[in-house]
Amino acid sequence: MRSLYKILGLSKRATADEIKAAFRKQARDKHPDANANNPKAEESFKELNQAYAILSDPDQRASYDRGDIDEAGAAKRPKGARKSNPFDEFAKRYTKSREDKMRNVRIMGADVSYILRVSFMDAVRGAIKHVSMTSGKRLKVTIPPGTRHEQVLRLKKQGMSGIGGGADGDALVEILVDGNDVFRIEGDDICLDLAITLPEAVLGARVEAPTVDGTVNVTIPANSNTGSFLRLRAKGMPRKDGNRGDQLIRLMVTLPNKPDSALNEFMKSWKPPSSYSVRKKTVKSD
Repeated sequence: MRSLYKILGLSKRATADEIKAAFRKQARDKHPDANANNPKAEESFKELNQAYAILSDPDQRASYDRGDIDEAGAAKRPKGARKSNPFDEFAKRYTKSREDKMRNVRIMGADVSYILRVSFMDAVRGAIKHVSMTSGKRLKVTIPPGTRHEQVLRLKKQGMSGIGGGADGDALVEILVDGNDVFRIEGDDICLDLAITLPEAVLGARVEAPTVDGTVNVTIPANSNTGSFLRLRAKGMPRKDGNRGDQLIRLMVTLPNKPDSALNEFMKSWKPPSSYSVRKKTVKSD
């Protein structure tokens, strides 16, 4: 029989965690339930279980490393001892009991990961999407309203099947939300920049503004400036508690694309008050 370490693909310096991980990885592939057409699957799986049973037990592993027991877990007969060793019958019963126990091992199914790209509006409003599994099955994914970029959705028991009665794994779907030319998300709020004319900024006005729920009318206060914000309550991202964040509209005062002679003449004749200043004075250093 091969070295127990070679069966698991490990060196004698392997840690307990490495032994456990190597066993789980191989057991999933070698379990007879997953290899019904392989006549050697039963023996291969029994060999794997035998290796793990001994190496996962600190005392048994120490005995094996010292050479006190062989790969089957039986006590080695000292040199020159009689063929009928008193330990033989005990070793056989111990080995048979362990084999029966390990044959019924349950292995949990592995989780599987997917990436699903969705539009900005689908993330805000919610949607039904599908991802294709490696098995060819199409998996239905419900995108909850208010889903965030890189949020991971866990779909219970939609991963790899368990073996020997072990529970199925889960499907972990990472959501990537596409950007939007108009809106952006900041926390629970949805933000956008809204261009307004100079007269609208100075005199105030009633204008249309987009929201994720459709177009609404908003009031621009007189004497608004670039960087001023309007807040639309409960027009932002849906939250888990059923409420929503706000929509923040940043006003952007925009001059005409082409030069306007009337505006130029007005600015030349306009006498701003002495208190009107938009830049801080520079402090000169000595």
